[in-house]
Amino acid sequence: MDLLDIARWQFGITTVYHFLMVPLTIGLAILVAGMQTAWYRTGKQRYLKMTKFWGKLMLINFAMGVVTGIVQEFQFGMAWSSYSRFVGDVFGAPLAMEGLLAFFVESTFLGLWIFGWDRLSKGVHLACAWAFSLATVLSAYFILAANSWMQHPVGIEMVDGRPRLTSIWEVLANNTVLAAFPHTVFGCFAVAGSFLIGIAAWQIARHHRKSAPDDEDRRAWHGSLRLGAWVAVIAFAGLAISGDIQGKLMFQQQPMKMASAEALCHSEAPASFSIFAIGDVSRPDCENVKSITVPYILSYLAEGDFSSEVKGVQALIPEYQAKYGTHYPDDPRLGSFAGQPIDYTPNLPVTYWGFRFMIGFGGLAALGAVFVLWLTRKRKFPPGKWWAPLAVLSIALPFLGNIAGWVFTEMGRQPFVVVPNPDPSGVDGVWMFTASAVSSGVSPGELLTSVIALTALYGVLAIVEIFLIVRYVRGGFDGVMPPKPPEGEEKSDDEALSFAY
Repeated sequence: MDLLDIARWQFGITTVYHFLMVPLTIGLAILVAGMQTAWYRTGKQRYLKMTKFWGKLMLINFAMGVVTGIVQEFQFGMAWSSYSRFVGDVFGAPLAMEGLLAFFVESTFLGLWIFGWDRLSKGVHLACAWAFSLATVLSAYFILAANSWMQHPVGIEMVDGRPRLTSIWEVLANNTVLAAFPHTVFGCFAVAGSFLIGIAAWQIARHHRKSAPDDEDRRAWHGSLRLGAWVAVIAFAGLAISGDIQGKLMFQQQPMKMASAEALCHSEAPASFSIFAIGDVSRPDCENVKSITVPYILSYLAEGDFSSEVKGVQALIPEYQAKYGTHYPDDPRLGSFAGQPIDYTPNLPVTYWGFRFMIGFGGLAALGAVFVLWLTRKRKFPPGKWWAPLAVLSIALPFLGNIAGWVFTEMGRQPFVVVPNPDPSGVDGVWMFTASAVSSGVSPGELLTSVIALTALYGVLAIVEIFLIVRYVRGGFDGVMPPKPPEGEEKSDDEALSFAY
């Protein structure tokens, strides 16, 4: 493996692992704030139990997300210093805003929420919950704004061969981030909804199948289960709508990515949507590939009508070569890529199947949520023991869908790390090949060592998180609620704080 491959593997491993934490934290934070609001308004104990229990799991996941996220920014200097020098004037702005505005608010009010039980008034404490939960969403927006600039650079001018920021508002209002943000947030709710479904179903099957219908804990688990199912169903509907909008933008801004997502090697008018391909989709000429397709649908996804032409990989390659060259610069810093032909075709199997896994896993999770709503209507539960294990396994579906979606997004833009803006009104020359972005002063051995070390460390952290999650899930509501004091004895302030989290 050369330096570029190792650097990409490192960033891919650490980013995918970190993104396992992000959607669950964002989705759970909003849901926990909603549960606490229900407790504030009604005073019902079951809502307090739900807030405490799901809040505990959210905090574990948040802590792991912070630890694993720190590595991401260090990689820009260690493995991708050439990229950092090229885009630093632009890319640093939304990242700084995320750290100074969103994460600062998030961490401050999260601390107040953790230690504010029985210390702050109920109204102020609830306000802290909403402050940190909404700050997680704002944090995601700034990160997505930075990533969207890499997908569609705007708001800059070229100075001495480097992009310089001219309008932060254009970066923050980039139509790419306006489409990606709701899609990502709906994905977060899909993850949180399935998380609630799986754990609540397991708790019901474990302890509460034979309990009375009016049992407080059973009603709390049932409420969590139904809430998770409704959230998952609504989230999938939002994903479908926002995904359609995002797809139409991709056809305009990154036509090669979307042609690769369909393994559309030759232009079609009208174009059919491929459901399943049989054969070797890795070849850009798509010889010997047979697809099960739905006529006209790809034309609609691309242009909003059923007759428009969609360009294939073979038609796009000459266009890319004419605009961006046929060979990499003969620069020693590019290593083995110096002077070599540029392959503008992304990894077709990854993009094609990644796109289908994203949709497939999301659709299965939504169908499971609908099934749960039907099974649990009128507080009824299925008599068999099969449904709870299936519900637990379904937790993985939206996680896998999110991962597949991000792998498709990032792999589909290759060979660019900053994709050129095809808009005629855009700034010329704002693009960067991934091969030009990697650090030239780091040896393959050094980078491989860091990959092995980080992967091993992340493996240990995964064991720690799973252990903590399982431990507190097994503890249920009793594990997060303070014990009742003996009759006639009041709860002390120290005791109240010790169970605050």
